Amino acid sequence: MIRPLLLTSAVLMLAACGAPDSEPSPTAPPEGPTEPSAPATPVDANAVTAQGWGPLRIGMTRAEVVAALGPDANPDAVGGPDPESCDMFRPERAPQGLMVMVENGVLTSLWLSRDATLKTDRGFGVGDEAAAIKSAYGTAATASPHKYSEAPAEYITAWSSGGGADYVQDPTSRGISYHIGNDGRVQHVAAGGPSIQYVEGCA
Repeated sequence: MIRPLLLTSAVLMLAACGAPDSEPSPTAPPEGPTEPSAPATPVDANAVTAQGWGPLRIGMTRAEVVAALGPDANPDAVGGPDPESCDMFRPERAPQGLMVMVENGVLTSLWLSRDATLKTDRGFGVGDEAAAIKSAYGTAATASPHKYSEAPAEYITAWSSGGGADYVQDPTSRGISYHIGNDGRVQHVAAGGPSIQYVEGCA
């Protein structure tokens, strides 16, 4: 009876000697699949921004505008009662519906109207609904009553720099204003400096 007991003890001791001193640390389970972060919406390189469009930049001289996109496509049209102080025109090589406003020889804003197909950097243009614009901009935009028409006509304006006043006069301010018609849709878009607040062009 003693021999089998000793043999069993020896086997147990050998097994213990062959065992590692400590259990291996468990490998951390692989992390589950993570949702990829949504990529930032790229800004269309052809979009109108508060700073300008394409080769046009707010603050350029009239000569620079003409050098970039050509002279007035319709020189016989009246761009304003006093073209020397304020003039609106479409340069010959500008997209359809894009007008420039030049005040005292300096480009102060760009205007989209009628058959313009260009969009702003938020993806809005002529014909889009005011409700969608307000939803996209949130508190970054303010709405004000239309000068001539009842609601839903209004102006929706978002300043990217400057702003903050009932009527902005700082020439370094930049923003975009959507002029909404009686049907609740965009009739005009103005982008640039304080002249985006004008409601009758240069008139």
